[in-house]
Amino acid sequence: MRADDCVPFGADCHVRLGAGLISHRWDPVVLAVLRAGPARRRDLLRSIGGVSDKSLHESLGRLGGLGLVARGDGAEPAYELTELGRSFATGPLLALAQWAEEHAAELAGAA
Repeated sequence: MRADDCVPFGADCHVRLGAGLISHRWDPVVLAVLRAGPARRRDLLRSIGGVSDKSLHESLGRLGGLGLVARGDGAEPAYELTELGRSFATGPLLALAQWAEEHAAELAGAA
């Protein structure tokens, strides 16, 4: 869904648009890791337990396409958050992470 597809005052349209940014398994994790600063792909693989190279590649491509992550130049480019990516990673995504930490026991008990 794109912002252009939203009908003004349509039920939850912007909520769905925002939720799409965290709907893929690794995207929010990649954004959270890049919040600390630029990182090469191999460093991201090392930092994110359980992610495959293919999944990381897809996530970086998706986040780049959304304008949240930029890829540097060179043989081993570093990936970094764009201004838009920083605003999301340090705002709503950080708030979600803090909420999840605060309610971890309740969430674990419900699973």
